[in-house]
Amino acid sequence: MAKKVIITCAVTGAIHTPSMSPHLPITPAEIAEQSIAAAEAGASIIHLHARDPNDGRPSPDPKLFMQFLPVIKQSSDAVINITTGGGLGMTIDERLAAPLIASPEMCSLNMGSMNFNIAPSAARVKSFKHEWEKPYLEGTTNYIFRNTFQDIEQIVERLGKGHGTRFEFECYDVGHLYNLAHMLDRGVVEGPLFVQTIFGILGGIGAEHRNLMFMRETADRLFGDQYVWSVLAAGRHQMGFTTMAGILGGNVRVGLEDSLWIGPGKQATSNAEQVAKIRRILEDVGMEIASPKEAREMLKLKGGDRVAF
Repeated sequence: MAKKVIITCAVTGAIHTPSMSPHLPITPAEIAEQSIAAAEAGASIIHLHARDPNDGRPSPDPKLFMQFLPVIKQSSDAVINITTGGGLGMTIDERLAAPLIASPEMCSLNMGSMNFNIAPSAARVKSFKHEWEKPYLEGTTNYIFRNTFQDIEQIVERLGKGHGTRFEFECYDVGHLYNLAHMLDRGVVEGPLFVQTIFGILGGIGAEHRNLMFMRETADRLFGDQYVWSVLAAGRHQMGFTTMAGILGGNVRVGLEDSLWIGPGKQATSNAEQVAKIRRILEDVGMEIASPKEAREMLKLKGGDRVAF
C-alpha cells in the first residue's frame, strides 16, 4: 500500500487534436501555464509532449520543449517527465531527441508494440480546424505503435544508463507487464519500477474494473515489492478508475492527454481542474497526496538539480 498517492498530470499528449477541445494546451506558453497550475493543484509529476504552435500537431522538436521546460522548472518543484512515445509515426530518434538534450528525471516508456486506434474519435468531431487532424486520427486503423524489445533496450541504455533518467513504464495490456518482467529479470531495468497500467485505449486492455484488479494482481506476482503502481484510464473512465486505484493503494494519472472531460458531458477547462478533482476525491476518502519531494524519494529519482534545462 502506498503511504501517499502520487498524482501525475499528462498535460497535452499526442492523441487529442485542437478541434476536440478549446482548452487543450498547444503553444509552449499554454503548456507551461497549465503545467504550473496542475502542480499547484497537487500534481507531483508533470508528463509532457510538445506541439507545433501553429497548428497543434504533435512535434518532437527539442527547441519547442526548451521553450516550456525551463519555465515549468523555475515556477514549480514538480518532477518533469518527458515522453519517449512522441506522436504517431515518429521514429525512435525523433522520440528521443528532446529527452536526450533535456536529461530529465523521468521519461515515459511504452512496454510493447500495439495496435493504437484512435480513429473513432474523428467521427465525434463536427468540424476540424486543421487539415492534418482528420487523416491523423483516421489513419490509426492501419497503425502499429512500435516498441520492440530492441527499441525498449535502446531507450533504457541511452536515457536510463546514459542520463540517470528513470521511467514511467506504460503498460497497455497484460503482455506489457511480462515484457517489463523480462527486462527486470535480465537486469536491463531495476527497481523500484514505476508501472503505469493503462485502460481504455482501443488496441489495449479494456476499461473494466475486473481488468484493473487483474493487472494489479499480475504486477504483484511479477514485481513483488520492486514496483510502484499507478493507473490511468482514457476518456470517461478517468475519474472512476483513478479513484479505485487510490483506494486500493495505488497512484494516479489524470490530464488532458488522457481525457478531455471533468464529468458526464462536460469538458474540463484545464488540467488543474482534473488534478484538483482527483485530489479532492482521494483526500475525502482518507488518502494523503505526495509532494514532489516525496515522489522523488518513492521513485528514487536523481533530482531536479541534475537535469539539463
